[in-house]
Amino acid sequence: MTAPQISAESASGHPGARTSPDGVTVWWWRGATTVLAADLALLDDSERRRLERMRTPAGAAEFAGNRAAVRRVLAGLLDTAPERIRLGRRPCPGCGDGEHGPPTVLEPQAECWISISHTSGCGMLAVAAVPVGVDVERVRDVRVGDLAPTVLTPSEARWLDDSLAGDALHRAFLRCWTRKEAVLKAVGVGVTVPLDRVETHPATVGTVTVAAGVPGTPDPWSVTDLPVPAAWAASVALPAGTGGPVRLRPHAGD
Repeated sequence: MTAPQISAESASGHPGARTSPDGVTVWWWRGATTVLAADLALLDDSERRRLERMRTPAGAAEFAGNRAAVRRVLAGLLDTAPERIRLGRRPCPGCGDGEHGPPTVLEPQAECWISISHTSGCGMLAVAAVPVGVDVERVRDVRVGDLAPTVLTPSEARWLDDSLAGDALHRAFLRCWTRKEAVLKAVGVGVTVPLDRVETHPATVGTVTVAAGVPGTPDPWSVTDLPVPAAWAASVALPAGTGGPVRLRPHAGD
């Protein structure tokens, strides 16, 4: 397949830069270390309740910072104030439930698809004119041997076991994981499909085609590795054949 053009931008990250109707734009930012009043003011009631249940100050800070960053980026795209952004969910394509479908912008009206991800130290928002999924994970020691039977396909497990060790093994596993997460978020069902049935071709770096969908109806998706700083691994998924560039932009939070 023809790989999409990847553009990693180092501009100021001002959220006012708009996406074009083709391809996908992914914003990323560093995780907050304290709960800021300006971030707290942008959360809705359900997010505030969730914040109160956070077990650690670090987790609370990152949660509030990530949700605020999503609204600030969207505010720039939609030409509105961040406090006017109301987030919700689309119906799940598998069961129709509106409680666990893919995220969406409820207000103001927006003809776009979004996907949100965060991990220790990093948050992401992907915006496209078509279904999209993004996932980011902090690079860390992973119990690959314990996870492989339920997470990896037989060919993925063989490649990781035969070829890699140490940090390279962990990064390869997270390449598989973020690709699976990204494509299942794009499908809209999340990790409800058995992960060991989603083949991500980890030996290929860059862009791959992954078959996934509501159980029984797999579709082809174009999944691209994102050139994020070395502390993280990330992937973004779009419907195969969509075309257009993959743009990666920093968001500075202003």
